[in-house]
Amino acid sequence: MSESTDPAVPADQTGPADKIAAGYAFTGPALDLGALLWDGGCLPDRQIRIPLSMLNRHGLVAGATGTGKTKTLQLIAEQLSANGVPVFLADVKGDVSGISAPGTADPRIDERAREVAQKWEPTAYPSEFYSLGGIGPGIPVRSTVTSFGPVLMSKVLQLNQTQEQSLGLIFHYADTKGLELIDLKDLRAVVAFLVSDQGRPELKGIGGLSTVTAGVILRALTAFEQQGAAEFFGEPEFDTSEFLRTAPDGRGLVSVLELPAVQDKPQLFSTFLMWLLADLYNDLPEVGDLEQPKLVFFFDEAHLLFSGASKAFLTSITQTVRLIRSKGVGVFFVTQTPKDVPADVLAQLGNRVQHALRAFTPDDAKALKATAKTFPNSPYDLEELLTGLGTGEAVITVLSEKGAPTPVAATRLRAPQSLMGPIEPAALDRAVKSSALWSRYAEPVDRESAYEKISAEQAAAEAQAEAAAAAAEAEKQAEKQAKEAEKEAARAARSAPKPDPSLAEQVVGSGLFRSLARSIGTQLGREISRSVFGTARKRR
Repeated sequence: MSESTDPAVPADQTGPADKIAAGYAFTGPALDLGALLWDGGCLPDRQIRIPLSMLNRHGLVAGATGTGKTKTLQLIAEQLSANGVPVFLADVKGDVSGISAPGTADPRIDERAREVAQKWEPTAYPSEFYSLGGIGPGIPVRSTVTSFGPVLMSKVLQLNQTQEQSLGLIFHYADTKGLELIDLKDLRAVVAFLVSDQGRPELKGIGGLSTVTAGVILRALTAFEQQGAAEFFGEPEFDTSEFLRTAPDGRGLVSVLELPAVQDKPQLFSTFLMWLLADLYNDLPEVGDLEQPKLVFFFDEAHLLFSGASKAFLTSITQTVRLIRSKGVGVFFVTQTPKDVPADVLAQLGNRVQHALRAFTPDDAKALKATAKTFPNSPYDLEELLTGLGTGEAVITVLSEKGAPTPVAATRLRAPQSLMGPIEPAALDRAVKSSALWSRYAEPVDRESAYEKISAEQAAAEAQAEAAAAAAEAEKQAEKQAKEAEKEAARAARSAPKPDPSLAEQVVGSGLFRSLARSIGTQLGREISRSVFGTARKRR
């Protein structure tokens, strides 16, 4: 490698610069990141690169706001696409869509290209644009509630650990009862059923789930829906294998998830990105180490993902990041400082691009010291260097082709060749509507699931209850009418005129007949007595 001719670099300082540059002299395909900075000068003949085969070993792009993180993403994504590697980018601020259009030359780009020995050519890259649930421009990306799962759902609902475990029991109950959880109203219907009078016996059968906890989950779901989140859940569910496609010319497809319309729901979109990653992990086969990754996934605003995360959630992330490498997927977390990423996850990020940090407050100074300690030993004064980097400059260390960390290198980064900014809304809309995926995912489908089944069962139960109540009321009215009829008959019988007695009844009932009867009876009694006692008169 030739010596630097930059007069800003003293001759006695080229030794350490050569040693650093030698650590980036790879033999296989690699991405060109920029030129080495040493002792205040830029050395264009000492290029800093990252091996293509190491992109599945994950990475971190960090730095304060305005230091160039987004342009770094764009630069890496362009070169991955050019090498036939598909890329996923989360466009939180709405300024990454320009990757689909050629860049515009200007004096600053020309100057940067000369400084870093870059042959800059305006280039557009094949892109697809997506949106969460169709909110904003893009092909709608939806997930079913079942696919999202209780751990991620607990994260977006901001449930505590006990409530998260209870939500897991609810998911299990729905699964065993054949209640498909497609959208949020399905989940809400199941929870509402379990806290209703009809569902309380079922609730008792779910171990560890109290009525109070179920009520908390129900209220959280209702509030979540009121924020407009219902749009993100449903069918057709997005097939994440769409992210693995290449363009007809062999370049990797750049999938851009447009998120400006949901910037006010950071916890939702960060968790949704985690779902995309977890879904890829579940579907992809094991492939081991490849010459180049199947996909590189850039996880922007990563600090939102980890903020307030439960232990189960962090375990899930750590496991996914650790294992997805063997499935050919690389993950780059993008955030402000490395301390935003848990240590277990940070330990798995072999490639580091650290932009400038600020040290305006004691907390900033503490973060600066912690960041400097995460890098390998280097001849740089990292604390001083990290606060003195300009826009588009970064401290870099990556994994070599043998998997060992490269020397720490202060780098002036290359300029992206695509448009550094958003494309026009009309152009974005045309790109979305012309996609072959638009007809497949644009229209939501609402088929029979838990909500409809529970509603139908409740309607049938209510109808049965109403019928039983109506029958009981009819029987009651019939009994009442029968009693009224009986009383009326009795009253009628009492008030009816008695019939005239017959002639015999009149004779028998007369006083003369009764007197005669008594006389005859008396005489007859006497005769019988005389006969019995022998006192009867003898006939003469």
